[in-house]
Amino acid sequence: MTMTTGASLPATTVHLEHGLDLLGGAPDAVAVVTDDEALTYAELRRRLEDRARELGEGRRLVLIEAENALEPLVTYLAALSAGHVVLLVPAGGSKEVLDRYDPDVVEVAGVPAPKHRRDGSAHELHPDLALLLSTSGSTGSPKLVRLSRGNVASNAASIAEYLGITPADRAITTLPFSYCYGLSVIHSHLLAGAGLRLTTRSVIEPEFWHDFEAAGCTSFAGVPYTFELLDAAAFAERSLPTLRYITQAGGRMEPEQVREYARLGRRRGFELVVMYGQTEATARMAYLPPSLVEARAGTIGVPVPGGDLRVEDPGEDGVGQLVYRGPNVMMGYAEGPADLAAEAGPAVLRTGDLARRHDDGLFEVVGRVSRFVKVFGLRVDLDRVQRLLAEEDIDALALGIDERLVLAVRSAELVQPAEAAAARRLGLPPHAVEARLVPEFPRTASGKHDWAALAELVLAAAPAHPQASGGEVTAETLRRLYAELLELPSATLDDSFTSLGGDSLSYVEVSVRLEELLGELPQGWPAMSVRELAARTRPSPAPERRRRRWTARLETSLVLRAAAIVLVTATHANLLGVQGGAHLLLALLGLNLGRFQLTDAPRSARVRALLRTGANIAVPAVLWIGGVALVTGMYGPSTVFLVNDLLGGGDRWSVQWQYWFLEVAVWSIAGLALAAAVPALHRLERRRPFAVAVTAFGATLALRIATTGVEAGAVERYSLPAVAWLLALGWVIARSATWRTRLAASALAGVSVPGFFGDPGREAVVLTGLLLVVWVPTVPLPRLLVPAVRVVAAASLFVYLVHWQVYPWLEDDLPLLATLASFAAGIAAWRIHRLARSALARVIPTRNRSGPAALASPPKVL
Repeated sequence: MTMTTGASLPATTVHLEHGLDLLGGAPDAVAVVTDDEALTYAELRRRLEDRARELGEGRRLVLIEAENALEPLVTYLAALSAGHVVLLVPAGGSKEVLDRYDPDVVEVAGVPAPKHRRDGSAHELHPDLALLLSTSGSTGSPKLVRLSRGNVASNAASIAEYLGITPADRAITTLPFSYCYGLSVIHSHLLAGAGLRLTTRSVIEPEFWHDFEAAGCTSFAGVPYTFELLDAAAFAERSLPTLRYITQAGGRMEPEQVREYARLGRRRGFELVVMYGQTEATARMAYLPPSLVEARAGTIGVPVPGGDLRVEDPGEDGVGQLVYRGPNVMMGYAEGPADLAAEAGPAVLRTGDLARRHDDGLFEVVGRVSRFVKVFGLRVDLDRVQRLLAEEDIDALALGIDERLVLAVRSAELVQPAEAAAARRLGLPPHAVEARLVPEFPRTASGKHDWAALAELVLAAAPAHPQASGGEVTAETLRRLYAELLELPSATLDDSFTSLGGDSLSYVEVSVRLEELLGELPQGWPAMSVRELAARTRPSPAPERRRRRWTARLETSLVLRAAAIVLVTATHANLLGVQGGAHLLLALLGLNLGRFQLTDAPRSARVRALLRTGANIAVPAVLWIGGVALVTGMYGPSTVFLVNDLLGGGDRWSVQWQYWFLEVAVWSIAGLALAAAVPALHRLERRRPFAVAVTAFGATLALRIATTGVEAGAVERYSLPAVAWLLALGWVIARSATWRTRLAASALAGVSVPGFFGDPGREAVVLTGLLLVVWVPTVPLPRLLVPAVRVVAAASLFVYLVHWQVYPWLEDDLPLLATLASFAAGIAAWRIHRLARSALARVIPTRNRSGPAALASPPKVL
């Protein structure tokens, strides 16, 4: 879809012989509001006339250090209306441009009056030239964009048209008006007779929002960085009744974030308008209509009124350079004073962006023509490199320097992971990628990445590959230990056991190895970063380290997991008659999800962690059960695919119910992942973790009562609606960090477990296990038993999977052998699975999963 209707200027727009009057409001309407005063259009016009007289007769080159304040705005509008040529630079950024262009008049930020450097003008100025802007919007690049009166007026009218700006609107300034995006807000609102609230405050400051509400503002503009600040300032929780729309431009924002703000706007009554533009087109070239933002996030939309877009020389994938044509296309560039008199070029702009046009007429930008580097003969898209690294939670920017791929990172611990991930994802040899440590990612005044400044930092930096001291127990030694045991070579010094996805099984192996290196570990060590742990502990003297204690303390939930799988298997094999182990395991699953997957992590990381957990249960289960079904015909498709209960498995026990635990586990995790994906629920859980867990418990307990009553039937006790409360109860226990919350968790267990089975012994097994987890964090065991407990707990999923096919052969005559054979088969299956994973990891290297919600290994849930 191409919009070809030209934008007409309001009748109030006045073209002087060489000037442009952008004031389109009624005389008594408020044009500008500041901290100190409010000016009507009539009052603003009088100030412009006074300032125009101060600027002098004849056309001049007027340099203005722009800031969002009244005086520079008055000088700017007065100069435009009087026909002068304005050179806008950021406050404090005039030196280089001043030296290069030698302006006739200068207004420095903070100085209320313009300074004349000469009588008349030293320059020949093209009659149509009105405005000069830096191509980068930053600190006064000497290469400037030449814009005519027609460019400025036509784009302002176009923006006012597609945004539907009316005299009732009032925009607050969030961007410097030396930047074309910020300037376009001023142009379009004044032209439409709307108002402006001038402020230099940031959206993260409470005073900004006080100003917004006091002035009755209806819109504001943001670049992607602005939305990062909005998230940090809890914008989603703020009520702004007058807000009509937010505009976003200045760089690509992640589609999911676009959708989040569009959904937030739908709930709160405002619209999000995504736009695309360049200084060379005065400001805007395309916009995505608000009605399409959710469905087509990631596209730039359609051309602005009066403009036209096309993809030049598209390849087989439909991608080619995006070309724009319209009355707002610049006259050309200026690299010195002589260019100020040059004639205008054609009204066609080759944007330098690579894009495709979709069948619905919407355009999508996929990269930059200039953001490529050739490495080993391969054409590498630097923007794509950044996206690939971001998928692996690696914060890096990519540069092409002397036909090399160079990555800039802000953390020394990301140097090696960034190099490894880029080489792997791009299929390059490791030595073809180099990462450099930089102190910051410089940004321009408009919030965009300043690539030139970044390149300077990168060239001045040295590669940073942290090395460990030979044999000494340092933070690097501990990092390598984590990397080895958790199968995460990208572990960093700022990661912790918890942030790396450690669970209660890997806890044992890691803690044992750490104790060998450091002696007694400090309380709470799993949450400490590697760096902090190294600083908080000191290695024991060598003789002391050699003295091994006869006992070792193991985490209670780990011991209970091992004990529970023994109870399950031995009871099925007729060796014991103690039931309740499987339901206790379900509560332990909830506990571990709360501790290791529902961590203090970004929403997307939590969702990925939960989905990965569910998949790591479901995949081996489906493969094993499916294989048994093919060989023996024992199980139906509903059991193979873990949907027996969902499809109504019947009210009588049969072999189809044997894997009920895994079915409940997988679908419960899927439900948690779905809930975690909801932004509002995610934010609520982050703020009130214990309350949300208790609410989930209450809801699932109510579901149980509604479906089964207090006591569940013989088969009902294996269905998801009847047992989900146990998983939620484990989640509550995971969130019980104080004695009060532990008392509350104990009380919830005490009122919910009794009566569920109608079997006091079975209920005692579950309740005792839960209370032990709440009040006894670790238990001492003979050190000789530790390896056996660790292996049994590690292999529990596979013991559960295979024991159904092992014990029936021996249970009647040899129940002990039936039990031992089940464990032997399960442990063998576990070891085969580990070998297969290791082999696969060598073929497909492990992605960097450092971050709070990462999973370091398959979940141990049984």
